[in-house]
Order: sequence, then structure tokens, then C-alpha cells
Amino acid sequence: MNKFIKWGLLVAALGLLGAGWYLGLAWAPPDREMGDVQRIMYVHVPLQWMAMLGMFINFVAAVAYLFKASWKLDAAAEAAAEIGLVLGTAGMITGAIWGKPTWGVYWSWDPRLTSEAIMLVTYTGYLVLRRFVEDPEKRATWSAVVAIIGAINLPIVWFSVRWWRSLHQVQSSPRTVDPEMVLALRVSAFGMLAITLFFLVLRYRQALAERLAEVALPDALPGDVPVTTVPHNSTKVA
Repeated sequence: MNKFIKWGLLVAALGLLGAGWYLGLAWAPPDREMGDVQRIMYVHVPLQWMAMLGMFINFVAAVAYLFKASWKLDAAAEAAAEIGLVLGTAGMITGAIWGKPTWGVYWSWDPRLTSEAIMLVTYTGYLVLRRFVEDPEKRATWSAVVAIIGAINLPIVWFSVRWWRSLHQVQSSPRTVDPEMVLALRVSAFGMLAITLFFLVLRYRQALAERLAEVALPDALPGDVPVTTVPHNSTKVA
């Protein structure tokens, strides 16, 4: 990735996040019922959105891998799962912080929280599987199957607040909240998207390099980046 684009993306991400959080903390009005506690929304909601995006990318890459095996797709699936799990965990922590003053407890076996906890455990298992299977091709295939099974939970997490009676509020829309809140949330979300893409690309490139170093040229899958072997197990991307 071009250095200018890479670091430009990071600068844009930090700028948007800083602007969005400033708008959320100092400019947007407090919530009518929750007051200033609601301001954590500008961190919590973008984290959750980007976690879902990362896990959806993992699902798409896993399906694509089963149709056309490629180390690029396997690396993309691994990177997306890792980023999604980190963001989802941060989202759950911020949600617990929000929940304490709102519900009186940090944790409740609410349908949204329960389904999300299952989702995080599933993707943790996905990454553990990748560490314990030594054969690269078996690892890629088995983890792709686990990713597809795990993705069944994504719509359950998203729609849980609509399908069941829940402590967690139903998703708001621009028509149901103050326009200033909408702007602050959108700026924060675009900032979180930019920083998610930044880390996804970095982790993808690292995962692909690891995969190409792990396999020999005769075992490389179609469509892979060519590598040049050098002495003692060392490779470099051509």
C-alpha cells in the first residue's frame, strides 16, 4: 500500500474521530432521558458497527475461499476476524459502562448482549482453531467453515432488539434523534471506519506474508502473489 495513502488514511481517521467525539461531547445536546451518560454512544455505536463489518468481511472471504482457494482470501478472513473481535470486545466493554448507569447493572442476559457474547466466543474459537491447526490448507478450509457457521449469529445480534423484548433499545434512525446527534454520530462512524480499514489492510498484509512464508512454492494456491525463496525458510513477496 502506498505510504501516502496508508498514513493519509490514519491521519483522516484520527481527525474524523477527534472531530466526531468533540461534537458528541461538547456540541450535541444531552439525551432527554439519559442526560450526558448517552454521550458514550459516539464511541460505543461506531465500535459495534465496525465489529459487525469486520465479521461480515470475514464471512465473505470465507465463502470466497471455499469457491476459489487463495492465500489472499484466507489472509483477508483472518485479518477481518481479528479486527472484528477486538472492536466487538471494545464495543461490549463500552456497552457495559453505558449499561451501569442506565440499567443499574454492567451485564444482563438481554437478547442483544447474550447473542453478542456468543458471537465473540465464536470468533475467539475461530482464531484459536487457526493457531492449533498446523497444515495451512486444512487450517484455511476448516476455519472458513467455522466462519460461515459463526456468521449465522450476525443477523441475530442485529435484529435481536426487534425480535424479542429487550432492555436494549431498538436502533434509532435520523428521524427519531436530534440532527446534531446524527451529525456527531456519522462523523464518529466515518472516523471509526477509516481506522478499521487502516488496521485491516495492515493485518491483511502481515497475514499474507506469514502465509506465503509458511508454504513452499509447489504448494502455493492459484492466484497467490509470487514469492522468491531464499536460504533457510525465508521468503519475500516479489
